[in-house]
Amino acid sequence: MGIIAIVAALLLEQWRPLGNRKAVASALAGWVDWLEHTFNAGEARHGAIAWIIAALAPVLAAAALYAALLWVSPLAALLLNIACLYLTLGFRQFSHFFTGIQAAIRDGDVGRARELLGNWRGEVAAQRSREEVIRLAVEEAIVASHRHVFGVLFWFVLLPGPSGAILYRMACFLDRRWGGKGEFGRCALRVRALLDWPAVRLTAAAFAVVGDFEDAIYCWRTQAGAWPDPNQGVLLATGAGALGVRLGMPLNELEGLQVRPDLGLGEAADAPHLDSTVGMLWRALVILVFLLAIVSLARLF
Repeated sequence: MGIIAIVAALLLEQWRPLGNRKAVASALAGWVDWLEHTFNAGEARHGAIAWIIAALAPVLAAAALYAALLWVSPLAALLLNIACLYLTLGFRQFSHFFTGIQAAIRDGDVGRARELLGNWRGEVAAQRSREEVIRLAVEEAIVASHRHVFGVLFWFVLLPGPSGAILYRMACFLDRRWGGKGEFGRCALRVRALLDWPAVRLTAAAFAVVGDFEDAIYCWRTQAGAWPDPNQGVLLATGAGALGVRLGMPLNELEGLQVRPDLGLGEAADAPHLDSTVGMLWRALVILVFLLAIVSLARLF
Protein backbone atom coordinates (compact mmCIF):
# COMPACT_ATOMS: atom_id res chain seq x y z
CA MET A 1 0.00 0.00 0.00
CA GLY A 2 2.93 2.33 0.68
CA ILE A 3 4.32 1.97 -2.84
CA ILE A 4 0.86 2.61 -4.31
CA ALA A 5 0.71 5.83 -2.27
CA ILE A 6 4.18 6.89 -3.46
CA VAL A 7 3.40 6.36 -7.15
CA ALA A 8 -0.01 8.00 -6.82
CA ALA A 9 1.39 11.07 -5.03
CA LEU A 10 4.19 11.52 -7.57
CA LEU A 11 1.79 11.24 -10.49
CA LEU A 12 -0.68 13.60 -8.81
CA GLU A 13 2.01 16.20 -8.22
CA GLN A 14 3.15 16.05 -11.84
CA TRP A 15 -0.42 16.33 -13.08
CA ARG A 16 -1.70 18.94 -10.64
CA PRO A 17 1.06 20.68 -8.64
CA LEU A 18 -0.08 21.95 -5.27
CA GLY A 19 -0.80 25.64 -5.66
CA ASN A 20 -1.18 26.69 -2.01
CA ARG A 21 2.01 25.13 -0.63
CA LYS A 22 3.29 28.60 0.29
CA ALA A 23 0.18 29.20 2.38
CA VAL A 24 0.82 25.96 4.27
CA ALA A 25 4.49 26.92 4.78
CA SER A 26 3.51 30.40 6.00
CA ALA A 27 1.08 29.00 8.55
CA LEU A 28 3.69 26.50 9.72
CA ALA A 29 6.31 29.24 9.96
CA GLY A 30 4.00 31.32 12.11
CA TRP A 31 3.48 28.41 14.48
CA VAL A 32 7.17 27.53 14.88
CA ASP A 33 8.07 31.22 15.29
CA TRP A 34 5.55 31.40 18.14
CA LEU A 35 7.13 28.33 19.71
CA GLU A 36 10.56 29.91 19.43
CA HIS A 37 9.33 33.14 21.00
CA THR A 38 7.70 31.17 23.82
CA PHE A 39 10.49 28.69 24.61
CA ASN A 40 13.75 30.29 23.51
CA ALA A 41 15.59 31.24 26.69
CA GLY A 42 19.02 30.56 25.22
CA GLU A 43 19.44 26.96 26.37
CA ALA A 44 19.59 23.71 24.40
CA ARG A 45 16.93 22.01 26.54
CA HIS A 46 14.43 24.72 25.65
CA GLY A 47 15.09 24.06 21.98
CA ALA A 48 14.59 20.33 22.54
CA ILE A 49 11.22 20.91 24.22
CA ALA A 50 10.10 23.23 21.41
CA TRP A 51 11.28 20.70 18.80
CA ILE A 52 9.29 17.90 20.45
CA ILE A 53 6.13 20.02 20.43
CA ALA A 54 6.65 21.25 16.87
CA ALA A 55 7.64 17.95 15.26
CA LEU A 56 6.61 14.98 17.36
CA ALA A 57 3.09 16.23 18.05
CA PRO A 58 2.02 16.19 14.37
CA VAL A 59 3.95 12.95 13.79
CA LEU A 60 2.13 11.15 16.61
CA ALA A 61 -1.19 12.62 15.52
CA ALA A 62 -0.62 11.38 11.95
CA ALA A 63 0.36 7.91 13.20
CA ALA A 64 -2.73 7.70 15.40
CA LEU A 65 -5.03 8.86 12.61
CA TYR A 66 -3.47 6.37 10.20
CA ALA A 67 -3.96 3.51 12.68
CA ALA A 68 -7.59 4.48 13.22
CA LEU A 69 -8.31 4.75 9.50
CA LEU A 70 -6.52 1.47 8.81
CA TRP A 71 -8.79 -0.25 11.33
CA VAL A 72 -11.91 1.33 9.79
CA SER A 73 -10.97 1.17 6.09
CA PRO A 74 -7.61 0.41 4.40
CA LEU A 75 -8.71 2.59 1.49
CA ALA A 76 -9.12 5.58 3.79
CA ALA A 77 -5.65 4.94 5.22
CA LEU A 78 -4.25 4.81 1.68
CA LEU A 79 -5.88 8.13 0.82
CA LEU A 80 -4.35 9.68 3.95
CA ASN A 81 -0.90 8.47 2.84
CA ILE A 82 -1.40 9.92 -0.63
CA ALA A 83 -2.58 13.27 0.74
CA CYS A 84 0.36 13.59 3.16
CA LEU A 85 2.90 12.60 0.50
CA TYR A 86 1.31 15.08 -1.89
CA LEU A 87 2.00 17.79 0.70
CA THR A 88 5.49 16.69 1.70
CA LEU A 89 7.33 15.44 -1.40
CA GLY A 90 7.82 16.25 -5.04
CA PHE A 91 10.15 17.67 -7.65
CA ARG A 92 7.73 20.53 -8.28
CA GLN A 93 8.71 22.09 -4.94
CA PHE A 94 11.98 23.26 -6.51
CA SER A 95 11.99 22.28 -10.19
CA HIS A 96 10.50 25.59 -11.41
CA PHE A 97 13.73 27.34 -10.48
CA PHE A 98 15.89 24.70 -12.14
CA THR A 99 13.74 24.56 -15.27
CA GLY A 100 13.80 28.35 -15.54
CA ILE A 101 17.58 28.45 -15.24
CA GLN A 102 17.88 25.65 -17.79
CA ALA A 103 15.71 27.58 -20.28
CA ALA A 104 17.55 30.86 -19.66
CA ILE A 105 20.96 29.26 -20.25
CA ARG A 106 19.66 27.59 -23.41
CA ASP A 107 18.44 30.99 -24.67
CA GLY A 108 21.70 32.71 -23.75
CA ASP A 109 19.99 34.90 -21.11
CA VAL A 110 22.55 34.62 -18.32
CA GLY A 111 21.07 37.63 -16.53
CA ARG A 112 17.74 35.86 -16.15
CA ALA A 113 19.52 32.71 -14.99
CA ARG A 114 21.36 34.75 -12.33
CA GLU A 115 18.09 36.25 -11.14
CA LEU A 116 16.43 32.84 -10.81
CA LEU A 117 19.44 31.38 -9.02
CA GLY A 118 19.48 34.29 -6.59
CA ASN A 119 15.78 33.82 -5.82
CA TRP A 120 16.34 30.09 -5.34
CA ARG A 121 19.31 30.47 -3.01
CA GLY A 122 18.09 33.66 -1.32
CA GLU A 123 21.14 35.70 -2.27
CA VAL A 124 22.46 38.29 -4.68
CA ALA A 125 23.78 36.48 -7.76
CA ALA A 126 24.61 39.41 -10.07
CA GLN A 127 28.34 38.65 -9.82
CA ARG A 128 28.01 35.00 -10.85
CA SER A 129 29.67 33.84 -14.05
CA ARG A 130 27.77 31.60 -16.46
CA GLU A 131 29.72 28.55 -15.27
CA GLU A 132 29.05 29.38 -11.62
CA VAL A 133 25.33 29.73 -12.29
CA ILE A 134 25.22 26.29 -13.91
CA ARG A 135 27.41 24.72 -11.22
CA LEU A 136 25.32 26.11 -8.36
CA ALA A 137 22.07 25.13 -10.10
CA VAL A 138 23.29 21.53 -10.32
CA GLU A 139 24.32 21.59 -6.64
CA GLU A 140 20.99 23.02 -5.52
CA ALA A 141 19.06 20.46 -7.58
CA ILE A 142 21.01 17.54 -6.07
CA VAL A 143 20.47 18.71 -2.49
CA ALA A 144 16.85 19.76 -3.03
CA SER A 145 15.97 16.44 -4.67
CA HIS A 146 17.11 14.64 -1.55
CA ARG A 147 15.32 16.99 0.86
CA HIS A 148 12.04 17.03 -1.08
CA VAL A 149 11.95 13.54 -2.59
CA PHE A 150 14.48 10.87 -1.63
CA GLY A 151 14.73 11.61 2.09
CA VAL A 152 10.94 11.85 2.40
CA LEU A 153 10.48 8.49 0.68
CA PHE A 154 13.10 6.80 2.86
CA TRP A 155 11.42 7.75 6.12
CA PHE A 156 7.91 7.23 4.75
CA VAL A 157 8.73 3.58 4.13
CA LEU A 158 10.44 3.05 7.52
CA LEU A 159 7.73 4.49 9.79
CA PRO A 160 4.00 3.67 9.87
CA GLY A 161 1.62 5.59 7.67
CA PRO A 162 2.61 9.15 6.80
CA SER A 163 4.46 9.71 10.08
CA GLY A 164 7.93 9.21 8.58
CA ALA A 165 7.36 11.70 5.76
CA ILE A 166 6.01 14.28 8.20
CA LEU A 167 8.88 13.69 10.63
CA TYR A 168 11.53 14.21 7.96
CA ARG A 169 9.97 17.31 6.42
CA MET A 170 9.40 18.86 9.86
CA ALA A 171 13.02 18.13 10.81
CA CYS A 172 14.22 19.90 7.65
CA PHE A 173 11.84 22.81 8.21
CA LEU A 174 12.87 23.29 11.84
CA ASP A 175 16.53 23.06 10.90
CA ARG A 176 16.04 25.94 8.44
CA ARG A 177 14.10 28.04 10.96
CA TRP A 178 16.04 27.28 14.14
CA GLY A 179 19.38 25.85 13.04
CA GLY A 180 21.16 29.19 13.32
CA LYS A 181 19.66 30.13 16.69
CA GLY A 182 22.62 29.10 18.84
CA GLU A 183 21.95 26.70 21.70
CA PHE A 184 18.21 26.81 21.05
CA GLY A 185 18.73 25.44 17.55
CA ARG A 186 21.17 22.68 18.51
CA CYS A 187 18.45 20.01 18.75
CA ALA A 188 17.07 20.93 15.31
CA LEU A 189 20.54 20.67 13.78
CA ARG A 190 21.33 17.33 15.38
CA VAL A 191 18.01 15.67 14.62
CA ARG A 192 18.09 16.70 10.97
CA ALA A 193 21.66 15.41 10.64
CA LEU A 194 20.70 12.15 12.36
CA LEU A 195 17.71 11.57 10.11
CA ASP A 196 19.74 12.47 7.04
CA TRP A 197 22.65 10.12 7.77
CA PRO A 198 21.08 6.88 6.45
CA ALA A 199 18.82 8.57 3.91
CA VAL A 200 21.68 10.52 2.31
CA ARG A 201 23.71 7.37 1.80
CA LEU A 202 20.82 5.61 0.10
CA THR A 203 20.33 8.62 -2.19
CA ALA A 204 24.04 8.76 -2.97
CA ALA A 205 24.09 5.04 -3.74
CA ALA A 206 21.21 5.57 -6.18
CA PHE A 207 23.19 8.38 -7.89
CA ALA A 208 26.18 6.06 -8.22
CA VAL A 209 24.13 3.21 -9.69
CA VAL A 210 22.52 5.37 -12.38
CA GLY A 211 25.66 7.36 -13.23
CA ASP A 212 29.39 6.76 -13.48
CA PHE A 213 29.66 4.27 -10.63
CA GLU A 214 33.44 4.17 -10.22
CA ASP A 215 33.90 7.94 -10.24
CA ALA A 216 30.89 8.44 -7.96
CA ILE A 217 32.25 6.04 -5.33
CA TYR A 218 35.76 7.50 -5.64
CA CYS A 219 34.48 11.05 -5.08
CA TRP A 220 32.30 9.87 -2.19
CA ARG A 221 35.26 8.27 -0.44
CA THR A 222 37.89 10.94 -1.11
CA GLN A 223 36.05 14.28 -1.35
CA ALA A 224 32.85 14.21 0.71
CA GLY A 225 34.60 14.68 4.05
CA ALA A 226 36.06 18.03 2.99
CA TRP A 227 32.61 19.64 2.67
CA PRO A 228 31.46 21.65 5.73
CA ASP A 229 28.22 19.63 6.03
CA PRO A 230 29.25 15.94 5.89
CA ASN A 231 25.84 14.69 4.71
CA GLN A 232 25.62 17.35 2.02
CA GLY A 233 29.19 16.53 1.04
CA VAL A 234 28.23 12.90 0.38
CA LEU A 235 25.37 13.99 -1.87
CA LEU A 236 27.35 16.56 -3.84
CA ALA A 237 30.54 14.56 -4.21
CA THR A 238 28.70 11.42 -5.33
CA GLY A 239 26.41 13.36 -7.64
CA ALA A 240 29.37 15.19 -9.20
CA GLY A 241 31.22 11.93 -9.76
CA ALA A 242 28.14 10.26 -11.23
CA LEU A 243 27.61 13.16 -13.65
CA GLY A 244 31.28 13.61 -14.57
CA VAL A 245 31.20 17.29 -13.65
CA ARG A 246 33.22 19.50 -11.31
CA LEU A 247 31.22 21.05 -8.49
CA GLY A 248 32.18 22.91 -5.33
CA MET A 249 35.26 25.09 -6.03
CA PRO A 250 35.74 28.76 -5.02
CA LEU A 251 32.99 31.27 -5.74
CA ASN A 252 33.19 34.97 -6.53
CA GLU A 253 31.25 36.88 -3.88
CA LEU A 254 30.61 40.60 -3.58
CA GLU A 255 32.90 40.74 -0.55
CA GLY A 256 35.61 38.54 -2.06
CA LEU A 257 36.42 34.94 -2.91
CA GLN A 258 34.57 32.20 -1.03
CA VAL A 259 36.82 29.16 -0.70
CA ARG A 260 35.06 25.81 -1.19
CA PRO A 261 36.51 22.31 -1.69
CA ASP A 262 36.64 20.81 -5.16
CA LEU A 263 34.10 18.05 -5.81
CA GLY A 264 33.78 15.68 -8.74
CA LEU A 265 35.95 14.85 -11.72
CA GLY A 266 35.92 15.71 -15.38
CA GLU A 267 34.58 18.80 -17.11
CA ALA A 268 33.58 22.23 -15.84
CA ALA A 269 29.83 22.68 -15.49
CA ASP A 270 28.09 23.58 -18.75
CA ALA A 271 24.59 23.56 -20.22
CA PRO A 272 24.53 19.80 -21.05
CA HIS A 273 25.12 19.01 -17.38
CA LEU A 274 21.77 20.60 -16.55
CA ASP A 275 20.08 18.06 -18.79
CA SER A 276 22.22 15.27 -17.35
CA THR A 277 21.19 16.27 -13.83
CA VAL A 278 17.51 15.94 -14.67
CA GLY A 279 18.10 12.49 -16.16
CA MET A 280 20.13 11.33 -13.18
CA LEU A 281 17.51 12.44 -10.66
CA TRP A 282 14.66 10.71 -12.48
CA ARG A 283 16.64 7.49 -12.95
CA ALA A 284 17.63 7.56 -9.28
CA LEU A 285 13.96 7.98 -8.33
CA VAL A 286 13.00 4.91 -10.36
CA ILE A 287 15.79 2.88 -8.72
CA LEU A 288 14.87 4.09 -5.23
CA VAL A 289 11.16 3.36 -5.65
CA PHE A 290 12.07 -0.11 -6.89
CA LEU A 291 14.28 -0.73 -3.83
CA LEU A 292 11.65 0.63 -1.45
CA ALA A 293 9.07 -1.65 -3.08
CA ILE A 294 11.31 -4.63 -2.34
CA VAL A 295 11.71 -3.49 1.28
CA SER A 296 7.96 -3.03 1.64
CA LEU A 297 7.27 -6.49 0.24
CA ALA A 298 9.91 -8.01 2.51
CA ARG A 299 8.18 -6.50 5.56
CA LEU A 300 5.00 -8.42 4.66
CA PHE A 301 6.72 -11.79 5.09
